[in-house]
Amino acid sequence: MLSIFNIWGTFNRVLFFLSLIVSLAGLAGNTLLLWHLGLRIKKGPFNTYLLHLAAADFLFLSCQVGFSIAKIVSGYEDTLYFPVTFLWFAVGLWLLSAFSVDCCLSYMLPSFCGPNCRPRYTSFVLCLVIWALTMLAVLLPANACGLLYNGMSLLVCLKYHWVSVVWLGVLASTACGASLFLLVFGNCCSSQLPPKFCKLAQCSGILLFFCRLPLVFYWCLRPVIKFLLPFFFPLATLLACIDSSAKPLLYYLKGRQLRKEPLQVALNRALGEESQSSSGGISLPMSRV
Repeated sequence: MLSIFNIWGTFNRVLFFLSLIVSLAGLAGNTLLLWHLGLRIKKGPFNTYLLHLAAADFLFLSCQVGFSIAKIVSGYEDTLYFPVTFLWFAVGLWLLSAFSVDCCLSYMLPSFCGPNCRPRYTSFVLCLVIWALTMLAVLLPANACGLLYNGMSLLVCLKYHWVSVVWLGVLASTACGASLFLLVFGNCCSSQLPPKFCKLAQCSGILLFFCRLPLVFYWCLRPVIKFLLPFFFPLATLLACIDSSAKPLLYYLKGRQLRKEPLQVALNRALGEESQSSSGGISLPMSRV
Protein backbone atom coordinates (compact mmCIF):
# COMPACT_ATOMS: atom_id res chain seq x y z
CA MET A 1 0.00 0.00 0.00
CA LEU A 2 2.84 2.39 0.83
CA SER A 3 4.44 1.77 -2.57
CA ILE A 4 1.17 2.67 -4.29
CA PHE A 5 1.11 6.04 -2.52
CA ASN A 6 4.76 6.61 -3.44
CA ILE A 7 4.03 5.88 -7.10
CA TRP A 8 1.01 8.17 -7.04
CA GLY A 9 3.02 10.96 -5.39
CA THR A 10 5.78 10.66 -7.99
CA PHE A 11 3.27 10.61 -10.85
CA ASN A 12 1.50 13.66 -9.44
CA ARG A 13 4.77 15.61 -9.14
CA VAL A 14 5.74 14.69 -12.71
CA LEU A 15 2.40 15.96 -14.02
CA PHE A 16 2.71 19.09 -11.90
CA PHE A 17 6.13 20.07 -13.25
CA LEU A 18 5.18 19.10 -16.82
CA SER A 19 2.18 21.41 -16.57
CA LEU A 20 4.43 24.19 -15.27
CA ILE A 21 6.95 23.77 -18.11
CA VAL A 22 4.23 23.63 -20.78
CA SER A 23 2.55 26.70 -19.25
CA LEU A 24 5.79 28.71 -19.33
CA ALA A 25 6.32 27.82 -22.99
CA GLY A 26 2.69 28.63 -23.75
CA LEU A 27 2.99 32.01 -22.06
CA ALA A 28 5.83 32.94 -24.40
CA GLY A 29 3.89 31.77 -27.46
CA ASN A 30 0.65 33.53 -26.50
CA THR A 31 2.52 36.74 -25.63
CA LEU A 32 3.95 36.75 -29.15
CA LEU A 33 0.52 35.93 -30.56
CA LEU A 34 -1.13 38.77 -28.63
CA TRP A 35 1.51 41.19 -29.90
CA HIS A 36 0.94 40.18 -33.52
CA LEU A 37 -2.85 40.07 -33.34
CA GLY A 38 -3.12 43.25 -31.30
CA LEU A 39 -0.56 45.44 -33.05
CA ARG A 40 0.73 43.95 -36.30
CA ILE A 41 -2.31 42.38 -37.99
CA LYS A 42 -5.39 44.24 -39.18
CA LYS A 43 -8.35 43.11 -37.10
CA GLY A 44 -11.24 41.32 -38.80
CA PRO A 45 -14.25 39.39 -37.49
CA PHE A 46 -12.44 36.08 -37.23
CA ASN A 47 -9.08 37.13 -35.84
CA THR A 48 -10.98 39.21 -33.26
CA TYR A 49 -12.09 35.89 -31.78
CA LEU A 50 -8.52 34.61 -31.92
CA LEU A 51 -7.20 37.75 -30.20
CA HIS A 52 -9.60 37.28 -27.29
CA LEU A 53 -8.91 33.54 -27.26
CA ALA A 54 -5.18 34.23 -26.98
CA ALA A 55 -5.92 36.61 -24.09
CA ALA A 56 -7.99 33.92 -22.33
CA ASP A 57 -5.25 31.34 -22.85
CA PHE A 58 -2.66 33.81 -21.59
CA LEU A 59 -4.65 34.44 -18.40
CA PHE A 60 -5.22 30.71 -17.88
CA LEU A 61 -1.53 29.91 -18.26
CA SER A 62 -0.49 32.91 -16.14
CA CYS A 63 -2.71 31.74 -13.28
CA GLN A 64 -1.42 28.21 -13.74
CA VAL A 65 2.17 29.40 -13.44
CA GLY A 66 1.43 31.78 -10.56
CA PHE A 67 -0.44 29.24 -8.43
CA SER A 68 2.16 26.56 -9.22
CA ILE A 69 5.02 28.76 -8.06
CA ALA A 70 3.04 29.69 -4.94
CA LYS A 71 2.51 25.99 -4.24
CA ILE A 72 6.23 25.29 -4.61
CA VAL A 73 7.08 28.13 -2.21
CA SER A 74 4.37 27.56 0.40
CA GLY A 75 3.98 23.80 0.09
CA TYR A 76 0.20 23.80 -0.25
CA GLU A 77 -2.33 24.58 -2.94
CA ASP A 78 -4.41 27.74 -2.70
CA THR A 79 -8.17 27.13 -2.50
CA LEU A 80 -8.77 29.69 -5.26
CA TYR A 81 -6.57 27.80 -7.73
CA PHE A 82 -9.24 25.71 -9.43
CA PRO A 83 -12.09 28.28 -9.76
CA VAL A 84 -9.76 31.06 -10.95
CA THR A 85 -7.94 28.97 -13.55
CA PHE A 86 -11.19 27.34 -14.71
CA LEU A 87 -12.74 30.77 -15.22
CA TRP A 88 -10.26 31.67 -17.98
CA PHE A 89 -10.45 28.12 -19.32
CA ALA A 90 -14.24 28.50 -19.68
CA VAL A 91 -13.84 31.85 -21.45
CA GLY A 92 -11.61 30.13 -23.99
CA LEU A 93 -14.14 27.32 -24.45
CA TRP A 94 -16.92 29.81 -25.17
CA LEU A 95 -14.74 31.81 -27.59
CA LEU A 96 -13.79 28.61 -29.42
CA SER A 97 -17.46 27.73 -29.75
CA ALA A 98 -18.35 31.18 -31.12
CA PHE A 99 -15.38 31.14 -33.51
CA SER A 100 -16.23 27.67 -34.86
CA VAL A 101 -19.91 28.47 -35.37
CA ASP A 102 -19.09 31.79 -37.05
CA CYS A 103 -16.65 30.09 -39.43
CA CYS A 104 -19.21 27.38 -40.16
CA LEU A 105 -22.01 29.85 -40.96
CA SER A 106 -19.75 32.09 -43.05
CA TYR A 107 -18.58 29.09 -45.07
CA MET A 108 -22.07 27.67 -45.60
CA LEU A 109 -23.99 30.95 -46.06
CA PRO A 110 -21.52 33.59 -47.23
CA SER A 111 -24.30 35.77 -48.67
CA PHE A 112 -26.17 35.98 -45.37
CA CYS A 113 -23.57 35.37 -42.64
CA GLY A 114 -20.37 36.56 -44.26
CA PRO A 115 -18.20 39.25 -42.64
CA ASN A 116 -19.56 41.95 -44.98
CA CYS A 117 -23.17 41.14 -44.07
CA ARG A 118 -22.97 41.94 -40.36
CA PRO A 119 -22.84 45.18 -38.39
CA ARG A 120 -19.40 46.48 -37.64
CA TYR A 121 -17.84 45.41 -34.32
CA THR A 122 -20.24 42.45 -34.02
CA SER A 123 -17.43 40.03 -33.16
CA PHE A 124 -15.87 42.47 -30.68
CA VAL A 125 -19.18 43.04 -28.85
CA LEU A 126 -19.89 39.30 -28.79
CA CYS A 127 -16.47 38.63 -27.25
CA LEU A 128 -17.12 41.21 -24.52
CA VAL A 129 -20.50 39.59 -23.78
CA ILE A 130 -18.77 36.21 -23.55
CA TRP A 131 -16.26 37.53 -21.00
CA ALA A 132 -19.05 39.00 -18.86
CA LEU A 133 -21.38 36.00 -18.99
CA THR A 134 -18.60 33.52 -18.26
CA MET A 135 -17.76 35.40 -15.07
CA LEU A 136 -21.31 34.80 -13.84
CA ALA A 137 -21.55 31.23 -15.15
CA VAL A 138 -18.38 30.12 -13.32
CA LEU A 139 -18.15 32.31 -10.23
CA LEU A 140 -21.79 31.90 -9.12
CA PRO A 141 -21.70 28.07 -8.91
CA ALA A 142 -18.14 28.17 -7.54
CA ASN A 143 -19.24 30.49 -4.75
CA ALA A 144 -22.40 28.48 -4.01
CA CYS A 145 -20.43 25.23 -3.84
CA GLY A 146 -17.79 26.57 -1.45
CA LEU A 147 -14.91 26.85 -3.90
CA LEU A 148 -14.38 30.56 -3.23
CA TYR A 149 -15.29 30.61 0.46
CA ASN A 150 -15.85 28.00 3.12
CA GLY A 151 -19.63 28.44 3.18
CA MET A 152 -21.75 26.13 1.04
CA SER A 153 -25.48 25.81 0.41
CA LEU A 154 -26.25 22.34 -0.97
CA LEU A 155 -29.51 23.17 -2.75
CA VAL A 156 -28.18 26.39 -4.26
CA CYS A 157 -24.97 24.59 -5.21
CA LEU A 158 -26.87 21.83 -7.02
CA LYS A 159 -29.04 24.35 -8.86
CA TYR A 160 -26.16 26.51 -10.07
CA HIS A 161 -23.95 23.51 -10.80
CA TRP A 162 -26.63 21.83 -12.91
CA VAL A 163 -27.01 25.00 -14.98
CA SER A 164 -23.23 25.27 -15.45
CA VAL A 165 -23.00 21.60 -16.49
CA VAL A 166 -25.68 22.10 -19.16
CA TRP A 167 -24.00 25.30 -20.30
CA LEU A 168 -20.57 23.69 -20.64
CA GLY A 169 -22.05 20.65 -22.38
CA VAL A 170 -23.76 22.84 -24.96
CA LEU A 171 -20.59 24.87 -25.57
CA ALA A 172 -18.35 21.82 -25.96
CA SER A 173 -20.87 20.04 -28.21
CA THR A 174 -21.34 23.14 -30.34
CA ALA A 175 -17.61 23.71 -30.82
CA CYS A 176 -16.88 20.04 -31.57
CA GLY A 177 -19.93 19.72 -33.83
CA ALA A 178 -19.10 22.82 -35.86
CA SER A 179 -15.47 21.75 -36.26
CA LEU A 180 -16.51 18.23 -37.27
CA PHE A 181 -18.98 19.63 -39.78
CA LEU A 182 -16.30 21.85 -41.32
CA LEU A 183 -13.91 18.91 -41.45
CA VAL A 184 -16.36 16.53 -43.15
CA PHE A 185 -18.23 18.97 -45.37
CA GLY A 186 -15.21 21.02 -46.38
CA ASN A 187 -13.09 18.00 -47.37
CA CYS A 188 -15.68 15.51 -48.61
CA CYS A 189 -18.94 17.20 -49.60
CA SER A 190 -17.98 20.54 -51.11
CA SER A 191 -16.14 21.53 -54.26
CA GLN A 192 -15.01 24.78 -52.60
CA LEU A 193 -11.82 24.75 -50.62
CA PRO A 194 -12.33 25.81 -46.98
CA PRO A 195 -10.82 29.22 -46.15
CA LYS A 196 -7.84 29.39 -43.82
CA PHE A 197 -9.92 30.32 -40.82
CA CYS A 198 -12.11 27.26 -41.31
CA LYS A 199 -8.98 25.11 -41.23
CA LEU A 200 -7.95 26.78 -37.98
CA ALA A 201 -11.42 26.02 -36.57
CA GLN A 202 -11.06 22.37 -37.61
CA CYS A 203 -7.72 21.98 -35.86
CA SER A 204 -8.91 23.88 -32.78
CA GLY A 205 -11.91 21.55 -32.56
CA ILE A 206 -9.65 18.50 -32.61
CA LEU A 207 -7.50 19.99 -29.86
CA LEU A 208 -10.62 20.82 -27.86
CA PHE A 209 -11.94 17.27 -28.08
CA PHE A 210 -8.76 15.65 -26.83
CA CYS A 211 -7.34 18.32 -24.50
CA ARG A 212 -10.18 20.48 -23.15
CA LEU A 213 -12.98 18.01 -22.54
CA PRO A 214 -11.22 16.21 -19.62
CA LEU A 215 -11.19 19.41 -17.54
CA VAL A 216 -14.84 20.03 -18.46
CA PHE A 217 -15.67 16.53 -17.20
CA TYR A 218 -13.79 17.26 -13.99
CA TRP A 219 -15.80 20.44 -13.39
CA CYS A 220 -19.07 18.57 -14.01
CA LEU A 221 -18.27 15.55 -11.80
CA ARG A 222 -15.64 16.98 -9.47
CA PRO A 223 -16.62 15.23 -6.18
CA VAL A 224 -16.95 11.80 -7.82
CA ILE A 225 -13.79 12.04 -9.93
CA LYS A 226 -11.77 13.50 -7.04
CA PHE A 227 -12.68 10.49 -4.90
CA LEU A 228 -12.42 7.68 -7.50
CA LEU A 229 -9.66 8.99 -9.79
CA PRO A 230 -7.34 11.31 -7.84
CA PHE A 231 -4.85 11.41 -10.74
CA PHE A 232 -7.48 12.70 -13.20
CA PHE A 233 -7.28 16.39 -12.30
CA PRO A 234 -3.47 16.75 -12.73
CA LEU A 235 -3.72 14.93 -16.06
CA ALA A 236 -6.67 17.06 -17.22
CA THR A 237 -4.76 20.19 -16.19
CA LEU A 238 -1.72 19.14 -18.23
CA LEU A 239 -3.91 18.51 -21.29
CA ALA A 240 -5.59 21.91 -20.88
CA CYS A 241 -2.16 23.57 -20.68
CA ILE A 242 -1.12 21.76 -23.86
CA ASP A 243 -4.24 23.00 -25.64
CA SER A 244 -3.69 26.63 -24.59
CA SER A 245 0.02 26.46 -25.44
CA ALA A 246 -0.31 24.71 -28.80
CA LYS A 247 -2.40 27.32 -30.62
CA PRO A 248 0.47 29.72 -31.51
CA LEU A 249 2.39 26.77 -32.98
CA LEU A 250 -0.74 25.63 -34.81
CA TYR A 251 -1.24 29.05 -36.40
CA TYR A 252 2.41 29.17 -37.44
CA LEU A 253 2.26 25.72 -39.06
CA LYS A 254 -0.95 26.60 -40.89
CA GLY A 255 0.56 29.81 -42.25
CA ARG A 256 4.00 28.47 -43.14
CA GLN A 257 4.60 27.72 -46.80
CA LEU A 258 8.37 27.35 -46.82
CA ARG A 259 10.37 25.05 -44.58
CA LYS A 260 12.28 27.96 -43.07
CA GLU A 261 10.14 31.06 -42.91
CA PRO A 262 10.08 33.99 -40.45
CA LEU A 263 7.48 33.71 -37.73
CA GLN A 264 5.93 37.07 -38.56
CA VAL A 265 5.39 36.13 -42.21
CA ALA A 266 3.74 32.82 -41.34
CA LEU A 267 1.47 34.38 -38.71
CA ASN A 268 0.46 37.18 -41.05
CA ARG A 269 -0.46 34.60 -43.67
CA ALA A 270 -2.42 32.44 -41.22
CA LEU A 271 -4.14 35.19 -39.25
CA GLY A 272 -4.18 38.15 -41.61
CA GLU A 273 -6.77 39.30 -44.07
CA GLU A 274 -8.30 36.46 -46.06
CA SER A 275 -8.26 36.89 -49.80
CA GLN A 276 -10.04 35.01 -52.52
CA SER A 277 -9.58 31.29 -51.98
CA SER A 278 -7.88 29.27 -54.62
CA SER A 279 -9.75 26.90 -56.96
CA GLY A 280 -12.87 29.01 -57.03
CA GLY A 281 -13.33 29.11 -53.29
CA ILE A 282 -15.42 31.68 -51.52
CA SER A 283 -14.07 35.00 -50.37
CA LEU A 284 -13.96 35.93 -46.72
CA PRO A 285 -12.76 39.53 -46.50
CA MET A 286 -11.24 40.30 -43.12
CA SER A 287 -11.32 44.07 -43.14
CA ARG A 288 -14.32 44.46 -40.85
CA VAL A 289 -14.55 43.73 -37.13
